Amino acid sequence: MNSMFFLHRIKWLGLLLLANAGLMLYLSLGELKPVSIWAWTDITGEGGSALLVLAWTALMLKGRPAGRVTNLLFVGLACLFLSLWMDTLDEFVALPEAVMWDHWLESAPMPVGFVLLTVGIYHWHREQLAINAQMVNRERHFREHRQFDKLTPLADAGYLRCQLAAALPQAESSQQPLSLLTIDLDDFHQVNARYGHHEGDRVLQLVCQLLLMSLRRHDLLCRLAGDRFAVLLPNTLEDQAQVIAREISDSIAHLACRSAQQGERILLRATVVAVMARQDDADSLLQRSNVAMAHAKQALQLKRA
Repeated sequence: MNSMFFLHRIKWLGLLLLANAGLMLYLSLGELKPVSIWAWTDITGEGGSALLVLAWTALMLKGRPAGRVTNLLFVGLACLFLSLWMDTLDEFVALPEAVMWDHWLESAPMPVGFVLLTVGIYHWHREQLAINAQMVNRERHFREHRQFDKLTPLADAGYLRCQLAAALPQAESSQQPLSLLTIDLDDFHQVNARYGHHEGDRVLQLVCQLLLMSLRRHDLLCRLAGDRFAVLLPNTLEDQAQVIAREISDSIAHLACRSAQQGERILLRATVVAVMARQDDADSLLQRSNVAMAHAKQALQLKRA
C-alpha cells in the first residue's frame, strides 16, 4: 500500500514539475501581456478545463492502484492537462514571433492524450467486467454458504428446495428417475432430555457422518430441521430408493454411539421413507414426502401400542 502511494506521489510530482517547467520556459522566452488585452473567455475556458483535468487526475490516482491501466489513464490525462496548460499560458505570455514550437506544445499532446485515454478506458472496462464476474461468483458462494447448516457440514432445507427446483425439470426432460428420502430420528427428544443438548448435537454430527458414508457420491444429503434429514437421489427408481432407505435405517440402528461423559450406549432408531418424483414440482414432492413420513410415524406408534 505504501509503495502504491509512493508511486502515485512520484507521478503527481512529475506532472507538476512539467507544468512548472513549461511556465518557466514561457517566462524566460517571452513577456507578460498587459491585463487589458487578456482574453478572459479563453482564460476561463482553457484554464478551467486544465484545472478540471488536473482534478480528474488526482481523483483517478487516489482511487486506483498502480498498474498498466492506471499508467495509461494518468499519461493520457497528463497530456490533456499539459496541452490545456500551455494553451492557457499563451494567454498570459507573448512569445517572440520566431518561436514556432509553442504551437506543438499546445496542440500535439492533446490527440496523444485522447488516444492513451481511449486505450486506458478500454482496458479499464475489461478490468471492470472481470471484477464484476468475480463479485458475482463471490455473491453466489456467499448466498450458497448461508444455506448451509450451522451444526453439520450439510446444506439446509432452502438449499434442498433450490436443488429440487433445478433437478426435477432436468430429470423429466432426460426421462431419468429421481427419488427423495426423508430420515427422521425416532424419539430424539429423549436424547436431549437425558444427556443434554450439547450431547444431542454431537450425536447429530455422528449420524451425519454415518449418512455421508452410506450414500453415493452423486447423492445430496441435507438437514431439514432438528433431527430430520433428506437425501436427493438422482437416477434412482423408487424400489432402489426403498433399498437405500432400509440400509440407512439399519445403519443408524447399529451405530455404536456412546455418551461422552458416562460412556453408556445411546440407542438410535430412524424412520426412513422414500418417494419418487412423478411430474412433481419441489413443493409437491416435499409434501408427498411429509405425508409418507406422517403415515410411517403413525404406523410406528400403532405398532408400539
